[in-house]
Amino acid sequence: MDNAKLKRIIEAALLAAGQPLSLDRMEQLFEGEDDTPDRRGLRAALGELAEECAERGYELREVASGYRYQVRQELSHWIGRLWEERPPRYSRAALETLALIAYRQPVTRSEIEEVRGVTVSSHIMKSLLERDWIRVVGHREVPGRPALYATTRVFLDYFNLKSLDELPPLAELKDLDKLHPELDLNDPERIAEDGETQTLPPEREQVSPDA
Repeated sequence: MDNAKLKRIIEAALLAAGQPLSLDRMEQLFEGEDDTPDRRGLRAALGELAEECAERGYELREVASGYRYQVRQELSHWIGRLWEERPPRYSRAALETLALIAYRQPVTRSEIEEVRGVTVSSHIMKSLLERDWIRVVGHREVPGRPALYATTRVFLDYFNLKSLDELPPLAELKDLDKLHPELDLNDPERIAEDGETQTLPPEREQVSPDA
């Protein structure tokens, strides 16, 4: 198959899929054909398609689940006006909780509370679970068997990451407000919903990480 046709097929598939496509999924597009492209050919075509987006308002990006076309981040301010409904907003408390899960996973809720010094509201955990950014991956073998939380592939896709290795060093994560435009950390309504206004009592702050 000539390269031009291969690129058109891949481009059409990415536009039609509505979700990231892995190389395995792309290979399935050519099953049963005599001139099925190999992985090297697919990667080369994807590389060329990415280069062709250089001067466009969208880009070809590889995330955890595969490849996808997406609007460039610097244009999201204007593109967001296409929808009347406001995007989800998350408080600093929610983002701090998510960051702790991402960097310390698997981690229990009490371990998160010990680091943050405040209780983690049920609303925050429910929101992160419903968004499919985190999931329960097991239970710590201590009294009460608290749930262990870890991030998901959806989390990686949303933040344009191929793997957890691409997370910035925790020491460099100083400006949480700039992590993602949809995470409005100064939204008073969302902060009120989180209900995190009191620090833990002394006895809660001394809980062992395995509690």
